[in-house]
Amino acid sequence: MNLHSKLFLLAAILALSTACSNSDPNESYTKYSEDSRTPKFTERDSSRHPNETLAFFEIKNDQTVIEIWPGGGWYTEILAPYLRPSGTYYAAHFDAQSNIKFFRGMRAKFNQKIASNLNIYDKTIITDFAPPHKVNIAPKETADRVLTFRNVHNWMRNSSEQAAFNSFYNALKPGGYLGVVEHRAPDSYTQKEMIETGYVSESYVKQLAENAGFIFSESSEVNSNPKDTKNHPKGVWTLPPSLRLGDKDQEKYLSIGESDRMTLKFKKPI
Repeated sequence: MNLHSKLFLLAAILALSTACSNSDPNESYTKYSEDSRTPKFTERDSSRHPNETLAFFEIKNDQTVIEIWPGGGWYTEILAPYLRPSGTYYAAHFDAQSNIKFFRGMRAKFNQKIASNLNIYDKTIITDFAPPHKVNIAPKETADRVLTFRNVHNWMRNSSEQAAFNSFYNALKPGGYLGVVEHRAPDSYTQKEMIETGYVSESYVKQLAENAGFIFSESSEVNSNPKDTKNHPKGVWTLPPSLRLGDKDQEKYLSIGESDRMTLKFKKPI
């Protein structure tokens, strides 16, 4: 190969490399829901980074994906239409018969959301999840991915966090992944501080996963926020979107933005 040919080949390789690095591997996650997502939800994309997060969790459109406690359906609006043609979406939501009024109300609103747009949500499978008692989120070893977004601190309030992680392990196929996004505390935080502030340490989440049988795969800083000091009067709920202090120092907390969050991926051994 002469010099001219070598230079041409090198230029072609560099061009391909640049094109690949500039391409958006996450585009397909949201394109199915561009016209149907709640405008108030899309405003949070810059803080929640859905495309980058789902790419890190290696979500594919033919997978069975379980989302834990989807709340008002923020990720449901992305995952359900994305998975609808070839995959399966489970929403492991609050117990419909819960003795907690908030849980019953949120579940009822979610059920209404699903029923109101069957063109998108007709294949969504809703299950009850109320650890440590109701943990059968899907048939055993049928899921490719289990995803939980900002929920671990909630389970810690009734000491059900380990039961939750154990249920995720049981639902996943061997080789499947658990994806966790959670408000991140310093490793020095005590369990009491985690419960009170809503921030959980990475080391504690990793321990829960390891206890369940998972192997830590990797972490991402896609949802990190270095502006978040974690030292707020009402814990993580001081920050947006909660803004528990109301108008008091609102501009200060809006300038910080949403919480600093860990994004962790764990594998169920084959």
